Amino acid sequence: MKRRQFGALATAALVMGGPLRALADETCQSPYMPKITGHEEYVYIWTLGVEGMGDGQDKMVTVDLRPGSETRGQVINSLSIGGRNEAHHAGFSADRRYLWAGGLDTNRIFIFDVHSDPANPVLHKTIDTFVKDADGPVGPHTFFALPGRMMITALSNDDDHGGRTALVEYTDEGDFVETHWMPTAEDMRGAEAVDGAVADGFGYDVRALIRKNVMLTSSFTGWSNYMMDFGQMLGDSEAMKRFGSTIVQWDLHTRQPKKVFNVPGAPLEIRFPWGPNANYAFSTTALTSQLWLIHEDDTGEWQAKAVADIGDPTKIPLPVDISLAADDQTLWINTFLDGMTRLFDVSDPHHPKQIYEKKIASQVNMVSQSWDGNRIYFTSSLLANWDKKGADDQQYLKAFTWNGSELVPDFELDFYELQLGRAHLMRFGSSELYSA
Repeated sequence: MKRRQFGALATAALVMGGPLRALADETCQSPYMPKITGHEEYVYIWTLGVEGMGDGQDKMVTVDLRPGSETRGQVINSLSIGGRNEAHHAGFSADRRYLWAGGLDTNRIFIFDVHSDPANPVLHKTIDTFVKDADGPVGPHTFFALPGRMMITALSNDDDHGGRTALVEYTDEGDFVETHWMPTAEDMRGAEAVDGAVADGFGYDVRALIRKNVMLTSSFTGWSNYMMDFGQMLGDSEAMKRFGSTIVQWDLHTRQPKKVFNVPGAPLEIRFPWGPNANYAFSTTALTSQLWLIHEDDTGEWQAKAVADIGDPTKIPLPVDISLAADDQTLWINTFLDGMTRLFDVSDPHHPKQIYEKKIASQVNMVSQSWDGNRIYFTSSLLANWDKKGADDQQYLKAFTWNGSELVPDFELDFYELQLGRAHLMRFGSSELYSA
């Protein structure tokens, strides 16, 4: 998409209350962003440094995806950012010129310029004052683009390192705007508790449905858990009580919490569909292995309910990332502990059905698919202290094509062999976004 076209298209989209549509792009992005029209050219991978491996630093790694390129399927750029920060999630600004990425341990935010030379991102700005700016939130997680703003979910706080946390809003230039604390049982902030829900104040993901003025946030756990060794945490009965069990509905425009839903088992990623009449979102619960539907009912009120099991919940496969197809018909769900990806038919969102599964590796975390659904990419790392040990600690980017019935291997990169560390979040890039 040509840069000069974006302003008019974005304005039209906002007036109509709908997202920008296109032919090919990662599906689970902010609807305020321009989409890649055509084949994605690059994938940016936010990677956790490993002590003693290469320079040991977190990195923004660029892999070439251009059809016909001599370096297709290869790393063409690796940018170290200084130290290990527990690199985790990242998100583009609304104009897609900058990629914001966070460290869950150090609370540093790194803003990369991806438009000047999309094949070779550079570090544009570092924010070292997140906790001070926001007055207490810790662990910048999801970066969700709004017009001229970046909405950031935090996972914890600097008081007790528990799950009580907030949304934090910055300008695109990196200037702090406002902190929006999550509702708690002691301070509901005007929200209504639905079906006996107890507002826990926890946070994780944030997504919005513009035309309905609805924003949803989910909940996970605090610093004291996500920085703990996974096996140690599983054996700590008190630690296992420190997980979120709510999804919060917000007024997108006013940032006012409206409802708190009871969604037990740590609901993680939230995905809204793209259809003009699709008034619902999906989430999955990490500890109870269920697929949840947050939907608008016949009276115009939003509700939440479990609609399917993911694998065998008694084995706690740990659902992590999900990816909803652009046509809203299918949903990929990864489960970390068994290394599986599963495809669900969600054409009837109230009655999803699993239609396919494949073991990707000993562990799998993130999944990103192209807008046309033909290309599916997987990465491996969850958290540095939660990844598996020994031979099962496989760190990779794996690319597949989806032929409608099965995943066909395309290429893979071993991030340990390449001395690049633990591969976490993926975001697609294309020089076509910035053409004159």
